[in-house]
Amino acid sequence: MIIVAITGASGVAYGLKVLESLKKSGKETGLVVTDPAKLILDYELGISIEDLKKMSTYYYESDDLTASINSGSCLFESMVIVPCTMKTISAIAQGYANNAVTRAADVSLKEKRKLVIVPRETPLRSVHLENMLKISREGGIVLPAMPGFYHKPQNLEDITNFIAGKILDVLDIPHNLFSRWSGEEI
Repeated sequence: MIIVAITGASGVAYGLKVLESLKKSGKETGLVVTDPAKLILDYELGISIEDLKKMSTYYYESDDLTASINSGSCLFESMVIVPCTMKTISAIAQGYANNAVTRAADVSLKEKRKLVIVPRETPLRSVHLENMLKISREGGIVLPAMPGFYHKPQNLEDITNFIAGKILDVLDIPHNLFSRWSGEEI
């Protein structure tokens, strides 16, 4: 199972695309959505948490510290937090496991499983960078929502697909969300 957590930063479309792609690939998923993210889903995409739940295998409430994903004995393979707020990054970096997102991330790091965080903030303060560095040093993968343009995106969906595709690459999930760089066009 791959855990997909969506926190309250702008860019929930990235989380939606990752979840859709994982479902399409046949991967089992566990979904966690924070309360602020539920508001942003409606604001940015006009969808509800109920719409997202239909795309996941399992759903966990973000305030449920008894959820199975909060234990190292739950054998999920990896976790993606997309988008990931600076508050969530700070909590993970400091070992402050106060909800299902930060606790499952803590489990990922301590059990040496893949943890991918997709920060969606700009500009960054030094403390943001330091927190991301702490997570990276523990084995977490920091994958900022920084799209490439060599695939010549024509619309926002192309940009969203690029970031979702990079996340899937890190998770070793095959996809065709964007054209890969070949260098032959130059």
